[in-house]
Amino acid sequence: MAHPFPLKIVALQAGLSLATVDRVLQARGGVRPSTVRRVHQALDELGRQSDQVGLAGRKFMLDLVMVAPQRFTEAVRGALEGELAALAPAVLRCRLHLHETLAPERLVALLERLRKNGSHGVLLKAPDLAPVHAAVAALAAAGIPVVTLVTDLPGSARSAYVGLDNRAAGETAAYLIGQWLGASAMPRQVLVTLSSNRFRGEEERELGFRRALRERYRQLGIVEVSEGHGIDGATGALVGQALAAHPGIAAVYSIGGGNGAIVQAFQRAGRQCQVFIGHDLDSDNLALLKAGALHAVLHHDLRQDMRAACQQVLRMQGALPALRGALPLSATQVVTPFNLPP
Repeated sequence: MAHPFPLKIVALQAGLSLATVDRVLQARGGVRPSTVRRVHQALDELGRQSDQVGLAGRKFMLDLVMVAPQRFTEAVRGALEGELAALAPAVLRCRLHLHETLAPERLVALLERLRKNGSHGVLLKAPDLAPVHAAVAALAAAGIPVVTLVTDLPGSARSAYVGLDNRAAGETAAYLIGQWLGASAMPRQVLVTLSSNRFRGEEERELGFRRALRERYRQLGIVEVSEGHGIDGATGALVGQALAAHPGIAAVYSIGGGNGAIVQAFQRAGRQCQVFIGHDLDSDNLALLKAGALHAVLHHDLRQDMRAACQQVLRMQGALPALRGALPLSATQVVTPFNLPP
């Protein structure tokens, strides 16, 4: 297989031995299909990051570990790879470990493998579970800093959290829905959808939303569904059940994604969603926003987040001076079809 990268660079990117990578590249067989896929993925990652590979300067290998819907992991991947070249003269490359769903024990095993194989830093979106905390502590003890993305692991040994002010985002969603629905003599409800109640960031958004409704819009009730993991099939089924059981649902605050499936569930039920607020300006949400199915998207600058996460890893590795105080949280941007960011 022709490629422009030294074998040792491909092996480092794939997290495999030189002999295994050579066997795959020479098509000699005797290698598991998952290992072959990992080598091809490494070549693809190196190709996208080729501007970084030949730069002079200190070299750092990051690992991006995410449990999230593919549409969101792809948006984060693009933002991260878009920032790598801007961090010169340091040279940063990234290995990708992106999963829509992953059992906690497999996630912990992945983090343990990164600890054993070595990494300069882990950027992590993971559920807030005790085994995950333990794995983060083991990474930190091995000198591998962990930066949590989008959803935090408070009380863990992570180095920093990078992402949205989730409580403020939930309060913003409540304000928008309450203002748009207005007062009514008829009881109405807001459907709140979460991908899973194991993610602290989603829990904080919901807490902020509930608090703002309780303080400002007591006429609105809440119906919650979760564990659809932001995947269209599971999310659509859960929303369909909620619509059948609750005729008063008039609005949606989608915390966990799967918004195309939510729109289709309303259509199948012959119901109108008067206000629909979602999160993150990924390709699916952009299309729904332009079509008028989403009324507003709560967005934050992923590239700014990725830059901050990489800089934090460099600080922990002694390549940048220490930062006084905590990293600032990302501000919530309310995006409509008329103020789309470039």
